Amino acid sequence: MNYHNKKFRPVSNTENGETSEETIFHYQQEGNILTCTYSGGQIKVGQLIGLVDSIGNIDMRYHQVNSKGQLMTGICKSTPEILSDGRIRLHEMWQWTSGDQSKGNSVLEEVN
Repeated sequence: MNYHNKKFRPVSNTENGETSEETIFHYQQEGNILTCTYSGGQIKVGQLIGLVDSIGNIDMRYHQVNSKGQLMTGICKSTPEILSDGRIRLHEMWQWTSGDQSKGNSVLEEVN
C-alpha cells in the first residue's frame, strides 16, 4: 500500500485528542518512509514521520502546535482498511508523549 500524495481527514477521535474533521493530513511516501504535514481545527501546524510495513500498517511519531500555542508530541499505530469505494480508512491507536500521556483512538478517511 502506498500513501503518497493522499489526503486524510478524521471522522472520529476520542475526547482527549486534538484533531477534528477540520484537520487535513497530506501524506508523502518514499519507499517505506512516510511523512505528513497537517493543520486545521485546533492544530496550527503538525508533522509526522513513520514507517509503513508490507501490508500498509503505519508506525509513526508526531508533533504539533495547537491553538493554545502548546507543542504536543505522540506516537501512533495505524491499520488500513479499504472501503467499498476504494478509499482508505485508517484505524489509529495513539498516545501522547507530552502532557497527560493519555491514550486514544481515531479514525481517518481518505479525501478524494
